[in-house]
Amino acid sequence: MGERIVILTGAGISAESGLGTFRDAGGIWAQYDLEEVATPEGFARDPAKVHAFYNARRENCRSAEPNAAHHALARLQAAHEGTVTLITQNIDDLFARAGAAAIHMHGELMRARCDACGARWPAPLRMAPEDACAQCGARATRPDVVWFGEMPHHLDEIFAALGAADRFVAIGTSGAVQPAGNFVREAAAAGAHTLELNLEPSEASPLFAEARHGPASALVPDWVAQMLGARGGI
Repeated sequence: MGERIVILTGAGISAESGLGTFRDAGGIWAQYDLEEVATPEGFARDPAKVHAFYNARRENCRSAEPNAAHHALARLQAAHEGTVTLITQNIDDLFARAGAAAIHMHGELMRARCDACGARWPAPLRMAPEDACAQCGARATRPDVVWFGEMPHHLDEIFAALGAADRFVAIGTSGAVQPAGNFVREAAAAGAHTLELNLEPSEASPLFAEARHGPASALVPDWVAQMLGARGGI
């Protein structure tokens, strides 16, 4: 059957592609008030401001490219004898462009949705409050992302994977955001070996059986080479 690997990735894996992290000094939340641009209440107060914020992020994302860490995880998914469940807290599309299939628990920046009927579609480069839903006509379109106070997506699928994992790896994540911060506990309770790959120790580092620290573009390809090499993959 092969080993069941579950991988959680956060903003740190995309930082080297030029996409800002959230909680570091100079990060996105140091420049913006999250209550204004990343909550349902902020969107209700000033949808134009929220759309402008996500329009800028969408443009930034489209100018970025997957880095060595994204490509390495795509290679692991393709070559590993068992299963590789890739979960990301990121809303960028860099995994898809690297050829990896990821569960987007916080939604997808490059998609739009209608709050009135729930329809989803590829987002245009620029969205605006007056945009109408192509399915129901309501002017209730928004980025298809999970804001603070909203429920992350795909939790049933994610917790099922964690409960069956043989190995759990967290890459480029602070461990500060729930429920993802508790995924290491869930996996460890199921008997998985746990590994942190992060630029520096995170809040959750003591919970991991093993930790390696440095840039994701170096750590992740090295770890993937080790995993595939041990199984004859490379």
